[in-house]
Amino acid sequence: MKTINSLSGGKTSSYIAANYPADFNVFALVTTNDQNCLFPEQKLRQIVSDKIGREFIGTLEDDKIIYTMLDLEQYIGKKIDWVAGKTFDEITNRNGKKYLPNVTQRFCTTEMKLQPIFDWWNKKIKKVVEMRIGFRANEQSRAKTMLSKTNKNGNLEFKTIVGKRGGKTNQNKWANIEWQKPSFPLIKDNIYKDHIESYWQNKNVRFAYMNNCIGCFHRTPILLKHMSDKHPNKFEWFINAEKDGYGKRTFKNGMNYEQIKNSFKQTKLFDDDFNACDSGHCGL
Repeated sequence: MKTINSLSGGKTSSYIAANYPADFNVFALVTTNDQNCLFPEQKLRQIVSDKIGREFIGTLEDDKIIYTMLDLEQYIGKKIDWVAGKTFDEITNRNGKKYLPNVTQRFCTTEMKLQPIFDWWNKKIKKVVEMRIGFRANEQSRAKTMLSKTNKNGNLEFKTIVGKRGGKTNQNKWANIEWQKPSFPLIKDNIYKDHIESYWQNKNVRFAYMNNCIGCFHRTPILLKHMSDKHPNKFEWFINAEKDGYGKRTFKNGMNYEQIKNSFKQTKLFDDDFNACDSGHCGL
């Protein structure tokens, strides 16, 4: 069975790439068409465009994640396969109307992370693989949740279009495809966050303050406020998405991102005021 290290751009999955060699390392990049989020270095934009196979304008994650993945590839001395699905702008536009993901409908993870990785797997491998997931030793509950979604063979399935039904409507034909058996090497080897932080000290890999989207709805309002100060242009994308949205749908229940941006005005926030528990999980 082929092995794949699923990389997010954070220190934990990067630790797996560095210490658990696999047949493949794959990274899914969240992209946007918004020129206000343009990645500043033209040369690197072209490098990323070449890696994902289409024009790269910018990402709604911290720009430093681009440096992380390029540095990591050099550090481990092995190719990282970059993939990218639809842009965030495209997945929120349904038949000309804005439809936003939230905690109960996390289609952003499916369409911008899982779908492009599945498409890459379906083209390149097409057999069940061992997918290494970056859950640490204290995250066994997350591993159990993922394992609860596996089938009788212990594999995760992905629902995808496999053809057309024919007839007058010629609707899409869907099927669940077995594609990965999740494994958790850090849980198995009892690796915690402090071990990972220690490992990356003085290494030539630059890491973002936090990976995943700047405006991730799993994050607490006060952390989102902090991100709005650190990345105003990217956070403005999330504000505009809500303003353009269909109906009164927002990323978080009971508040919108413009309210979050204008909140906590009397509070001076610093990077070390937050930790992984505040940032939520991408769900990959």
